[in-house]
Amino acid sequence: MSSDMPRLVAESSPGDNAAPLTVSELSQQLKRTVEGAFSFVRLRGEISGYKRAASGHAYLALKDDGALIDGVIWKGSFAAIAFAPQDGLEVIATGRLTTYPGRSKYQIVIERLELAGEGALMALFERLKAKLAGEGLFDPARKKPLPYLPRVIGVVTSPTGAVIRDILHRLADRFPSHVLLWPVLVQGEGAAQQVARAIAGFDALVGDGPVPRPDLLIVARGGGSIEDLWAFNEEVVVRAIAACRIPVISAVGHETDTSLSDFAADRRAPTPTAAAEMAVPVRAELIAAVDGLGVRSERCARRYVARGRERLELVARLLPRRDALLGAQRQRLDDAGARLDRALDARLTRAAAQVERAATLLRPQLLTRQLAAARAHLERTERLLEAVNPDALLQRGYVRVSAKDGGVVTSAGAARTAQTLTLHFADGTVDARVERGAAKAYVKPTPEQPSLL
Repeated sequence: MSSDMPRLVAESSPGDNAAPLTVSELSQQLKRTVEGAFSFVRLRGEISGYKRAASGHAYLALKDDGALIDGVIWKGSFAAIAFAPQDGLEVIATGRLTTYPGRSKYQIVIERLELAGEGALMALFERLKAKLAGEGLFDPARKKPLPYLPRVIGVVTSPTGAVIRDILHRLADRFPSHVLLWPVLVQGEGAAQQVARAIAGFDALVGDGPVPRPDLLIVARGGGSIEDLWAFNEEVVVRAIAACRIPVISAVGHETDTSLSDFAADRRAPTPTAAAEMAVPVRAELIAAVDGLGVRSERCARRYVARGRERLELVARLLPRRDALLGAQRQRLDDAGARLDRALDARLTRAAAQVERAATLLRPQLLTRQLAAARAHLERTERLLEAVNPDALLQRGYVRVSAKDGGVVTSAGAARTAQTLTLHFADGTVDARVERGAAKAYVKPTPEQPSLL
């Protein structure tokens, strides 16, 4: 059988000393070869298909016009990335190539990810700006007014450097205030998270707590490149400023520098020194203004008093003199007094005459005759009353009949209607009840005597 003929079972050929490889063995050889040849690479490309897994690892692809390579960022390396990866960003990835035998493909394990120049950084800036503006975080209606004279000012910045010194110096010159510093990193790894936590920490303070709650916040940093200021463009910082209930002044960089924090803050200051000037008024100017208002108030008061005095004098000249105003009333009073004296004399004369006449009528003989006449008249009246007294007839055997209500019964019909009668005798009363046209007498029972029916 010829050696080049197809065979059903594989057999070793004469002179062939290469044993067949398993798939896993080949994959491992490829892995060692790729990792040995490309243990350190830097790739420039556009991010595509970016996603963050629940495990904390991130997966993406880097592409250009002609090719695409998969990439992975392990959780430990992701924390060192200074920005949030997004699709469409042009970046430079530093790492090593490896293979993934399970899918027969190679990929780059990214250890560091950077934007490919300031152009890419500005592109990311504009993307974030459009996204956050679409959510309304930069809406002017959200801006809070700054307090005119804050009692406590919170400052979020680096504890070292010229920024905090400039702010404290300017505040001392204008209006000394109580300043609370929350020290943070202002650039580099972890700076954005520290700034966001500081803003939220100030906002969480309560008014009556051991640490006073600021009336105003200043988030500040000195000048630098866009990369140096990038922490204040991070989404976490912008959202913290927008959510803060305390008014916030953003003073990041110099006058020509612009950060997303500036758009979210309630007021943007071109420099940290300008932020301090916005925060408080000038104390000397306030004192001068108060003194000026005091002088103006005093002048107004004096002018008011002077004008009142003038009006009073004018009114006084128009009023009639006291003698002219009260002369007629005084004369009428004198006339009334004279008439009163004469009237009292006349009244006393008449009263004396009446007393004299009454005294003549009070003689004893006249009173005796009047008393005798009155007594005789009284005796006649008593005899008349005795004659008309209905109970006097009861002594001669007559009976007076009365109803229950006390009225006198004078007819048989009235007696039937009343049914219960009272018979009045000369020596007492007897109750009677009318039955079938006849009256039946009975005596009210007493404890000693039963009733008679």
